[in-house]
Order: sequence, then C-alpha cells, then structure tokens
Amino acid sequence: MLAKVMSCATLGLEGVIVEVEVDISPGLPSFTIVGLPDTAVQESRERVRSAIRNSDFTFPMKRIVVNLAPADLKKAGPAYDLPIAVGILLGSEQVAADVSRAVFLGELSLDGGLRHTTGILPMVALSQEKGFPTIVVPATDAREAALVEGARIVAFDTLSQLISYLRGDIPAPEYEAEPLDESPQPNPSLTDFAHVKGQEHVKRALEVAAAGGHNVIMMGPPGSGKTMLARSLPSILPPMTNEEAIEVTKVYSISGLLPSDSPLIRQRPYRSPHYTVSNVGLVGGGRWPRPGEVSLSHRGVLFLDELPEFGHSLLELLRQPLEDKMITISRAQGSLTFPANFMLVGAMNPCPCGYYGDPVKECTCSHGLVSRYQKRISGPFMDRVDIFVEVPRVDYEKLTDERLGEGSSEVQARVAATRLRQQERFRGTRLICNAEMTANDVREHCHAEDSAQGLLRAAMHQLNLSARAFHRILKLARTIADLENGDIIRAPHLAEAIQYRPRSLV
Repeated sequence: MLAKVMSCATLGLEGVIVEVEVDISPGLPSFTIVGLPDTAVQESRERVRSAIRNSDFTFPMKRIVVNLAPADLKKAGPAYDLPIAVGILLGSEQVAADVSRAVFLGELSLDGGLRHTTGILPMVALSQEKGFPTIVVPATDAREAALVEGARIVAFDTLSQLISYLRGDIPAPEYEAEPLDESPQPNPSLTDFAHVKGQEHVKRALEVAAAGGHNVIMMGPPGSGKTMLARSLPSILPPMTNEEAIEVTKVYSISGLLPSDSPLIRQRPYRSPHYTVSNVGLVGGGRWPRPGEVSLSHRGVLFLDELPEFGHSLLELLRQPLEDKMITISRAQGSLTFPANFMLVGAMNPCPCGYYGDPVKECTCSHGLVSRYQKRISGPFMDRVDIFVEVPRVDYEKLTDERLGEGSSEVQARVAATRLRQQERFRGTRLICNAEMTANDVREHCHAEDSAQGLLRAAMHQLNLSARAFHRILKLARTIADLENGDIIRAPHLAEAIQYRPRSLV
C-alpha cells in the first residue's frame, strides 16, 4: 500500500516542502530510501525500525521503498524520521488517518521519543506559508515553532502519543504561543563603557559606528584596550526588533546553535573567530552548505582580533558580504544565499612587535617590516571600512582614576534614538541604518551645506579618495549629523567623518 506524508527540508534559510512517499509491497524484507538522502537520512532506517517496535507497533517484514520528493533536491539531517515512521504505519494499515494537510518534522530516538531537530523555525514558516494548517513537531521544539505567527503547532513527546492523536484517542495537544517579550534583556557578559578607562575618542568613534552600523578598525599597541572596547560595543547597540530577532534565530536554528532555554535570540550576536579559522568557517559552505561566522554575526558584531594575521585570502572573502550584506555560496549543484548584515570590528597592532609610533616603548621592527605588515590588509578591503581609529596606551593617571565614565545605558539611549530617526527616514524601504544606503540613497538623503561640500572636494583631491570612499564619508557624516538631530550635513560633521578615514602609519 502507498502512503504519502508531507515534511520539509531547509535550503539556505528557506524551507522546501518534501513529499515522503512510502510504498509497502510483498517481497523479500528490505528497507530502501531514495531521493538523494545523505548519511543521516539513510541511517533513519534503523532509528525508524527500532522506534516503531519499541512503541508497541509492528514493523512490516515486507519490501519498503521510501521516496523523498523532489528527488533532485539533496536531503540532509534526521528531520525525516517522523514522517517516514508515520508513512510506514499508514502504509501497513496500522493507522487510518488523513494527513494530507499536515507537515511532520522530527527526529526519532530508538525508544520512540521525539528529539530536537535543527531548522524548525524556517521549516514551520514555509509550511504555514504554503497553507498547511497543522505542523507536527517534537515537544522540545514547540516554543521555537510557535514563533511563526498564525501557525497551528501540535507537539508530542513520543511516537505513541502522535499515533493516539491520529487515531482520535486523544485530543490535539495544540501549543499556545507565548507573547514575545520585547523589553531589553541585560547581558551580564558584556563590558560596560563606564569601566573602560580613557580612550574617549575611541568611545566616540564606536558610538558613531553603532549609531549607523558602520565598520571599524582599531590600531594600537598591545594592552591599550582594543579587545575590551570591542567587547563593549554590543552593550551600546539598540535592542533588536522582532523582525531582526526572527532573522537571527533562523540562522542559529539551521546551524544547530539555538539555546535550548531560549527559542528566540534577543541579544545581538557577538562573534570573535580566531585567525586560524578556515574559509568555510568564516563565510560558510561545506558539502552541505551551512552558515559561517559572517552569517552567525548577522545583525550583530563580527570581531576580528589581530586582523593582519587572518591572511590575505580570508580577508578578501569578506569583501562581498561587507558590500552586499549577504554571502552567496556557489557549488556545482547550485547557489545558496545567507544573510550577512554585520558590523565588522577589527583590531590590529601597527607592526609585528606592536610598538611602532609608541611614545614610551621603542619599536624593534625595521621600516620595511612595518610596511609589509600593514600591507597584509589590501586597499580594497580598507576602502570598505568607514572608521579607522588609533588606540594609544592608557596613562597611569587614567588607570588609577576611581571615577567612572559614561555608562553604556546612556550611550545606548542616544544610539537607539539615532537609529529610530533612520528608521523613520527609510520607512517603506529595505534599509534599516545609514551604512546600508546605496549610491542612490546617498544622493537622496545626504545633503550637505556649501562649506561642507567644499571641504569634501578638497579631501577628495588631497587624499585621492575613491568613489566608494566618497559615498562612505557621506554616509558616516549623515550618521554624525543624526546623532545631533541635524537635518543637513554641516562642515564639522564632514570633518569628523573625514578624519576617520583609514590611513597607513608608514
């Protein structure tokens, strides 16, 4: 007998409806799965067989063929365990039910329990979009699945409970979605701006960066506080909106990194990969493409410490996501696109020993060595950085000063107000902050007074700036003006933006 059960696969951040066809016919006992399954799907044969038997059902000793359609789409992961098991029980006539309008998702344990499955959120979102009124998921994933507004979630702990529901023995255990908590959630692991001694000009630069979503590179000797400043940056970023939180949660869901106690990620991501990270680890990919660090830091901060040590090829891979706010991974079978709208924060020493230009400790590097070290970061990469700021060593007097500086909460309030002005400006568009503006958007929204235009003209000629740098300066000046609630870019705004331009110290 033939049975059909609907399931779902993930393709990038989106889902694809998969029809699980189960045919049970007389013949030598066998269990075959076709439709481009990966190893995890092939191994589901043993999980399904044991789960059915340990749930007090009979596994049919006949010829069983399972087809996962569309057959040209690769199937990965254990999410097909549950639909395969339901299809076998329907095909062997142990259960009689109409499952044509339901989608089944879940991994089975050998005792028939339903386990957590990655990618639940995008799969439920697609199922609801395609008009399936019921989505069956493991009970452990019910909170995540209920994030999709309007979806009817039916959650179970075991296969036996599901079959009892299909037989009509128990009522539908629908999961009631909890209201989303939109209040800001404190993160005790973040460093507060008030505890950073000195470096007031760097704090100002980070505030400007946070207000407009701009990229930053900090250069200074070892121990000057670059890493501490980078770790404090998320504490001044505005809270994520519900739409942003859903986007980030989808990325972490398909990556299997979603915290079990929190189905919705409310904190902006902060990722800090080591410079030994691989190309796939940084931008994503693999045989079954998965998001990399650039996507895991979506709507958050990607911090690259010891920036020149990452190597030329790794940094060049960042050029596309820095410009397009997404990363496209192309393979022979096709291309996948993951979101990568992050703030890049880099930290570097001015030379291999770290003390070039330091007024206290003498540098031991030759001029040529310093030049080669700084040139590890290419010009096109630096051209995509909006803010370049030097971080000098902190004086003893500032380190021993008991007074605290301005706290992150006060800075965050100004940043949030600035972001709100930008959202009003970009209402009805896909833009969220100034850093995302295109050349056409810059022409429309970045109007400068005459004296500011003269200053920019002089900077273009004297600094030999590119067209990309021209637009980035205007976007940065627009953010500085927004911090002061200005409608037009004035000369002081533009002067501050120009002095943040990346430059070499040699």
